[in-house]
Amino acid sequence: MGNRSFIDRHELWNQDQKARAREILRQVEIGGVQLIRLAWADPHGAARAKSISPDAFRQAMSDGYNINVATSTLDASGGRIFSSFVPGGGMNLDEMTGSPNLVIVPDPNTYRDLPWASGVGWILCDEYFRDGRPFHFSSRHLLRKQITRLNETGLQHVVGLEVEWYLSKVVQQQLDSENTGIPGRRGQPIETAPVEPGFSYHSETNLDIMQPIISELANTYTKLGLPLRSIENEYGPGQIECTFVAEEAMRAADDYVLFRTATRQVCRRLGFFATFMSCPGLPGHFPSGWHLHQSLIDRDTKTNLLTPTDNGEFLSEKGRNFLAGLLKHAIPGTIFATPTINGFRRFKPNSLAPNRVTWGYDHRGVLMRVISNADDPASRIENRAGEPSANPYLFIASQIAAGLDGLVNRLTLEAPEEAPYTSDRRLLPTTFLDGLNELENDSFYRSAFGDLFLDYFLALKNAELDRFREYCNDEVVGEDETAITEWEQNEYYDFF
Repeated sequence: MGNRSFIDRHELWNQDQKARAREILRQVEIGGVQLIRLAWADPHGAARAKSISPDAFRQAMSDGYNINVATSTLDASGGRIFSSFVPGGGMNLDEMTGSPNLVIVPDPNTYRDLPWASGVGWILCDEYFRDGRPFHFSSRHLLRKQITRLNETGLQHVVGLEVEWYLSKVVQQQLDSENTGIPGRRGQPIETAPVEPGFSYHSETNLDIMQPIISELANTYTKLGLPLRSIENEYGPGQIECTFVAEEAMRAADDYVLFRTATRQVCRRLGFFATFMSCPGLPGHFPSGWHLHQSLIDRDTKTNLLTPTDNGEFLSEKGRNFLAGLLKHAIPGTIFATPTINGFRRFKPNSLAPNRVTWGYDHRGVLMRVISNADDPASRIENRAGEPSANPYLFIASQIAAGLDGLVNRLTLEAPEEAPYTSDRRLLPTTFLDGLNELENDSFYRSAFGDLFLDYFLALKNAELDRFREYCNDEVVGEDETAITEWEQNEYYDFF
């Protein structure tokens, strides 16, 4: 027993993962890999990583690898928000005292060779305590729990990614003191310039201006195994939309983390800049969204269970129950879809983003857009509340939990809405503070995600709000409360 590995002792891999691990180790040995990035998603869903040698990687594929818990106790600015060096680590949890180590365990199913970094491998990891318990605050673990709950009913959640982001050109030659921050305050982002004039929706000429970098990205996505469907220019200057083939929920969330970090790295190496900030504080930049397409399939037959069989229906009975659950819990769930101060600026009338709890058939002004036809295997529900900087594990987990409630309790679906911006349906939270308050006072997500995780997540987000409020008290924000502040630009433009 004493010689068994950490992974074997705690039964963290199934047989398929073990077989894949053996393949990876052979691939690393003969493929000239010099470094492997052990990556994990922080509370915001951003990729963090350590680069280790092949010998260290071989050991990590048996016993995991130690990391500091700090990336889960610091906010996006690097500021400490929990008292790590007192008993309980500021969380009343003995295991969090003193900013201890965690063990990250690679998931063999996520290994890639990075096309833009010769000799470098990449693999996603799960966080555990040293006694083998899953880390309380891992959003990947949380999504896995929701997937398991759904799978126990014989169902599988399938997700298609549709993501908007901005491409621009780096024009600043080097960083200076204004670009560096301190814990609790991010520095100014590097200076950029638009790559095309924008506001010529789907212009082929403007698309061609960006084609060299788009082609490089498409090549990268293909080599990474990301199932790209399309790349197109959207509304704003340099605004791009990428769509991907629908996949099982965990694979889609993992792919989203890789897609976002790969896009930023490839662009930066080529002298360009990619941001997934929803509303950049730059002239003429139209807000970006992340539209989450989702459906349910039978685990055994792989049949789409949302597909209506009657031409007079938009969804099957299960589909109507699932959608009713999404709508019922949409207000407290908003903060998982839109977890930044900046992202809430999208929720305006006639903005292509929702502002009420509504659904409709093929309607881009509603919260939940149904896209379906009788016997169409691609029938799905599109949640239009998301922003591209959302944590994919939390966003998707919130949808599974809410939809499952609708299925279990056979919730009744309200009528569709054809005029969503003037209807009398419930309003979505209009500010970040409102969104946090709705979640804090919600019993459903406390039950689904647990008090421990929810209180932790709210503490992280309230720290972000406190820093914004401090800025607003120190600075003259201006008469136009809708204007993007310098704080938001510094906070989000180069973090996501």
